[in-house]
Amino acid sequence: MTGSVPHPQDAGLARNQLGRNLTYGLLEALGRSIVVGEYSDRAFPTEAELAKAHDVSRSVTREAVKMLTAKGLLGARPKQGTFLQPESHWNLFDTDVLRWLLERRSSIGLLRQFNELRIAVEPQAAKLAATRAAPADVAAIGTALQRMRDAELGHEDTLDADIAFHVAVLYASGNPFYAQFRDVVDTALRTSIRFTNRIAGRAASIDSHAAVYDAIAAGKAARAEKAMRHLIDDVLVLIEQVVANDPA
Repeated sequence: MTGSVPHPQDAGLARNQLGRNLTYGLLEALGRSIVVGEYSDRAFPTEAELAKAHDVSRSVTREAVKMLTAKGLLGARPKQGTFLQPESHWNLFDTDVLRWLLERRSSIGLLRQFNELRIAVEPQAAKLAATRAAPADVAAIGTALQRMRDAELGHEDTLDADIAFHVAVLYASGNPFYAQFRDVVDTALRTSIRFTNRIAGRAASIDSHAAVYDAIAAGKAARAEKAMRHLIDDVLVLIEQVVANDPA
């Protein structure tokens, strides 16, 4: 009994999927290596060297290098080839770059900087939400808050519920620029919340989040801004305590 012969189109889709998987696998490996400084003291390998070292095709290598270049990690010049860009050129709003950076052992400084950015954005988003949010937006914040309460009872994921709350506030602001900040918030909070919860010895304060929700639901803009600022200030205080206790 013979097996069925794959349709040529199906075989082509399978090859394309495999190529994408190889490309993203190489992207992940090279991105992490660059961010942790593996190539800081030597020239970045050529495409041929990378293809051989990782046992992938030149086309896969070329695509991964192109993606890393778009993220600001690599540059290229005629006759000079591909080279590492200084960290100041890296796109910190790219979620892959941010995730790799946060995975470094020295990520505490970046966590502080990220929360300094949050305190410049999220309180204003909460303030706008108090005056602009549609009923559905307020309901989404309330749902996320309930998820946080459920998480305390073990019925929800604590991290996902906390992130959903902050993302819901960004959407409720009615500002599309704030809404597009969601991916950065999601990526960085996955590290930040784990870190601060571990240091504090507890999950995020439900009461602090409830104060933000209550102010938004009541249309109290100044109160909403103050409540969100207080919430993020608590995170910054925890980070500063860690830095003070262990400057290294």
